Amino acid sequence: MEYSNLPNTDIKVSKICLGTMTFGKQNTEAEAHEQMDYALANGVNFFDTAELYPVPAEPKTQGETDRMIGSWFKKSGNRDKVILASKIVGPGAYVKHIREKNHFSKSAIEESINKSLQRLQTDYIDLFQLHWPERNTNNFGKRGYSHIERESWKENFEEILMSLESFIKSGKIKFIGLSNENPWGIMRFLEYSRTKQLPKMITVQNPYSLLLRDFEEGNAEICMREDVGLLAYSPLAFGRLTEKHQNNNLPEKSRIALFPNLSRYNSPQCIAASKKYYDIAQKHGLSFAKMALAFVNQKPFVCSNIIGATTLEQLKENIDSINVKLNRDILREIEAVHAEIPNPTC
Repeated sequence: MEYSNLPNTDIKVSKICLGTMTFGKQNTEAEAHEQMDYALANGVNFFDTAELYPVPAEPKTQGETDRMIGSWFKKSGNRDKVILASKIVGPGAYVKHIREKNHFSKSAIEESINKSLQRLQTDYIDLFQLHWPERNTNNFGKRGYSHIERESWKENFEEILMSLESFIKSGKIKFIGLSNENPWGIMRFLEYSRTKQLPKMITVQNPYSLLLRDFEEGNAEICMREDVGLLAYSPLAFGRLTEKHQNNNLPEKSRIALFPNLSRYNSPQCIAASKKYYDIAQKHGLSFAKMALAFVNQKPFVCSNIIGATTLEQLKENIDSINVKLNRDILREIEAVHAEIPNPTC
């Protein structure tokens, strides 16, 4: 395994992070425990969860992911060996069962942290993230930004940082980060951290893969110049960047088949682009999944690559991607496909 420092800290996290959002829907508790055992034994010391999980969100399963991680911590005694990241939900009709309003108010943050700690059976979270912005902006697959003049949201970056600082001082969280955020939001948080001597957002968790590289258009420069690390999620595009979806296959238990409402990776242009990337992997004798993950692993702005799996075999293959290094010829061929079909999921 390879490791990188969480930006602005001396904490080393594995370049592969275990994503857990399938725990509680696609994975049973026993399977979740098996995955965590294997990941930790193979050098993965960074786990990511959220109060929302598992996904897709619904009241009857909300928090199950946390509870499975918590039962593993209790059974294994491995809490001190894991750097644990979690997230508080932003606003949205689909999360009203968690919180209807005041998503990033101090009271809402306190409620989120305390309930997460209880489910996780721990007394601290290493990295606490805002799952998505409160304001209207283009995320979750929206290609362009549409401004709303009479938006109910009022700028509250300083207030949020002050609230988070109080929970850092209490010891309940150690560091803070963002998720599904755009350049303007990242820079506003960084501005207040710098000018008001408030805690810094050290990471941003956004989608990034061969099929979705819009992070490079603005956020990547911020990461490099401001020392913020990308925690890349969906690096396999819901499995689209694996062998199992080639030749028009739609496996019965795949995420694309199980959750058709999460279909951003099922468009004709995504299928066409993934076939071209698959052909590159075949040409060079590589596992398609490993090539796709290695592409993300090698990016200098990536702090850690969040992988998720529904089987132990998938998990083994994903973790082993750290041992694959893409040469200049492969990268040149990848760039040619990207030039032909850029960001087909946007």
